[in-house]
Amino acid sequence: MNRQQRLLLSRVSRSFDLSIRLLPSKLQAPVAIGYLLARATDTVADTSALPLGERQALLDLMNEAIHTPKDGSEQHLHRQIHGLTQAFAAQQSHPHERALMQALPECFHLQHTLSEADQASVRTVLGHIKRGQQQDMTLFGRGPEQLVALQTEADLDHYTWLVAGCVGEFWTELCDRHLPGYALLSQGEMLRIGREYGMGLQRLNIIRDMGADLADGRCYWPRETLERVGLTPEWLAQASKTRADSKNLETLTPLYTQWLDQTQAQLACGMRYALALQPWRLRLASALPALIGARTVSLLRQAGPAALTQRVKMPRHEVRVLLWRIALGWGSRKALDQQFHRLSEDGRA
Repeated sequence: MNRQQRLLLSRVSRSFDLSIRLLPSKLQAPVAIGYLLARATDTVADTSALPLGERQALLDLMNEAIHTPKDGSEQHLHRQIHGLTQAFAAQQSHPHERALMQALPECFHLQHTLSEADQASVRTVLGHIKRGQQQDMTLFGRGPEQLVALQTEADLDHYTWLVAGCVGEFWTELCDRHLPGYALLSQGEMLRIGREYGMGLQRLNIIRDMGADLADGRCYWPRETLERVGLTPEWLAQASKTRADSKNLETLTPLYTQWLDQTQAQLACGMRYALALQPWRLRLASALPALIGARTVSLLRQAGPAALTQRVKMPRHEVRVLLWRIALGWGSRKALDQQFHRLSEDGRA
């Protein structure tokens, strides 16, 4: 990855860029390219300023470009996408997402610089992610005018696997290919807990962004789960609208705590995954999202259900302190495990 591409990655995702920089060099390109392409397709899927049909058409073209080999036939497709994405980028209010869409043709080129095996892995994981994005657009494409909720816990599990659990599998597959003997656990177990890790990170995003999602007509918490405790998605959306209504959210406390406990358990799978890794740089890169996630869960516990009316995020200065602490331990298993448990307990007082 050159300097310009690294700068783009750092702007799109600060925490993911930190993990990429820590990875062994053989893993950096396929992981970064896969992430940038996934983030670009996600930007298209989430942009409500464009009609649903236009977003779906652009997403289909991008998916076709991702799966088209470099045999000359891709050039016409790339030119077609270039015109659409430049027009799309002009409508983006977020400067970093605008820059990502403008750089999309270069991302397609970078994909073709990977080995055939790595290209196949990138295409597979992006295929799963696209299915999740299409499900999102189909279910929630009406926008804030109509609140729509997932129906069952199985729906939520399937969604979190499509958009994030498959990434844990992708990461594990790359490690096995490029770093023989990379883990202390079996490949099957690494795939299982890697999948749980990704799903836990996505559940954390869902909890943290719940207020904004509800305002946009999206409820990722299943209707059947809410109804089991006498609540509905409609009640949740109404109660999360203003800080003045935050007291009403106390009714949600037992279920909110349960959601955080489940997320914490999946992040613990992520820490177990990281601690099983052999190269210390790989261990550190894999542990970082779990550590930041553990602190975010703690902050969400401290805020309680009123977090639905706030923006809860680990402050930058705390991230810097965390990096110093784990760097001083040289990514040792003991130091990482201690940090994870300390960060996990912060919100349980």
